[in-house]
Amino acid sequence: MERLAFIRFNPWKKIYKQPFGAARVNSLVRLSIEVIAQEIAAVTLVIHKDFEETTFIPMEKQEGDFYSYEYFLNQGPGLYYYHFEVELHIDGQRQKVLFGANQEGGEGQIQQTQSDVWDFQLTCYAQDDAAPQWYQEGIFYQIFPDRFYNANPSGVLNQRKKNSFVYGTLEDDPLYIKNEKGEILRWDFFGGNLKGIQAKIPYLKELGVTGLYLNPIFEAASNHRYDTADFLAIDPMLGTEADFMALVETLHRNDMRIILDGVFSHVGQNSRYFNVDGRYGDDQGAYRNIRSPYYSWFQFINYPETYRSWWGIADLPTIDKTNRSFQTFIYGGEDSVISKWTRLGVDGWRLDVADELPEEFIRGIRENLNQFSDKVLIGEVWEDASNKISYKERRNYILGNQLHGVMNYPLREGVIALLTSQASPEKIARSFTRLYENYPKDIFFNNFNNIGTHDTERIFSVLGEQIKKMDLAIGLLFLFPGVPCIYYGDEVGLTGGKDPENRKFYPWNREDRTIYDLYKKWITIRQTTPTVIDGELAFFYTDQLFGLLRYQQDQYVALVLNPISIPCVVSETLTFLTEENKVTNEIGQRLANQTIAENSYFLLSSQS
Repeated sequence: MERLAFIRFNPWKKIYKQPFGAARVNSLVRLSIEVIAQEIAAVTLVIHKDFEETTFIPMEKQEGDFYSYEYFLNQGPGLYYYHFEVELHIDGQRQKVLFGANQEGGEGQIQQTQSDVWDFQLTCYAQDDAAPQWYQEGIFYQIFPDRFYNANPSGVLNQRKKNSFVYGTLEDDPLYIKNEKGEILRWDFFGGNLKGIQAKIPYLKELGVTGLYLNPIFEAASNHRYDTADFLAIDPMLGTEADFMALVETLHRNDMRIILDGVFSHVGQNSRYFNVDGRYGDDQGAYRNIRSPYYSWFQFINYPETYRSWWGIADLPTIDKTNRSFQTFIYGGEDSVISKWTRLGVDGWRLDVADELPEEFIRGIRENLNQFSDKVLIGEVWEDASNKISYKERRNYILGNQLHGVMNYPLREGVIALLTSQASPEKIARSFTRLYENYPKDIFFNNFNNIGTHDTERIFSVLGEQIKKMDLAIGLLFLFPGVPCIYYGDEVGLTGGKDPENRKFYPWNREDRTIYDLYKKWITIRQTTPTVIDGELAFFYTDQLFGLLRYQQDQYVALVLNPISIPCVVSETLTFLTEENKVTNEIGQRLANQTIAENSYFLLSSQS
């Protein structure tokens, strides 16, 4: 089949598709396919909007061997999928050739049958959605409050929780005490608090941090506090509302911002809203009183014992996010949860399990925040957020006026795969370019980038505690488009596997200063290189090397990584996946014959 015609289409090159990547609703997208064959009967664009009818559109012959069509995105925001059909005259008969995407992105390929066709994705978004400047230029630091610092005299803990235990020393390794069902019997605490975070602002500022992302701080039973007991109260073990206001005021006085974790999918079973154990009163809460104002928030199967819970965990009753009463409580009025804490100075929110929140709910929170100035809304999404299907529904939360950006776990996955030789430089470059193509540009540049969080193994452990590889990972974190976020302790070499090992107490006075200095180095590079904030992006590679380029006009910075244990010489032509230009040509010339040491990098700048 492939010998019948030469066909080429690559959506990453402007000769074939303009503009690159996602396009705004009611705009034109020009698609051009190159076809070389003896007798061409027709070239057809086969396109459909997600879950809608397919349209077959004849493409127009252009100069040379190109066929083009300008597609008007007038069916609203969403995903459009397309491929091409080429009809040839072969020995007096018509024969159809199908041309679709390859799963790694970029150059398409001929497909043998309709069932083999993998469509190209075209993301259509509703509106541009730039985040506030303070966020785009920010360097964030994620804190798990119980594990950071206790500023009380002699380390005295704030109000201890009943039926819990406190570690003997701050150097202890976290451990869960579970029953035979795997349920946690006693929650464990180190005693970090809000005053402790406030006390360490000078340390964070010296590091170069400009914003904090705090794991949940509202009243809860657990140490992680994703089992909210009261959305309107600070957990007493962390401090008081006055402590929180003092923290916010000190942060703002130091030109730093704060993002809170919003956990609105579920609550704790012993919350004031559900109240299984009766701590909020014998007749209070949905579990104990069918006439409770919170009863309609929950979905009981056999009242009161059987109810819907988050991933089947009885401790976490799921809330019906379509319930008007709950929506009003969270974001719908001046006294709502979002309104209260935002008025107290919160600069943004990170929505836990955004996949489980209806778009109406996310949009309601965003509209609330839009009433304030310069607020940001981030969502927890683990995969490519452009084409995520959750609960049998395509999620449109990055297409405008919902999330400003999402947590960039695909970046972490790619960094680890590259540095542990699980994937080639070409494969990683393609995966990153595909993500860049799929996201609206504002969203991609608003992403909350990480190489570690409270839900992942510590990055230093994943990389085998190899300092050189850690250096490469940090470099990618700080030069990649989006907003970098450091997970507390990563900057000083904290190690650990899966939860709870990744939630050790910060090692004050026992820090690994070598890794700290690496973070300082890359933070300084980011802060002194404007093109890293909003410059254009291109990925490139050779068989052994991976490259990332950020540029604006003639200004640029290029990071070339050698992730293997032998030196590499740039002796072959660099392959750029997107459009080549004057800058890419100059980089190719300057890197020629450059030797890059094992597990090391070369940083090339227009200023050097």
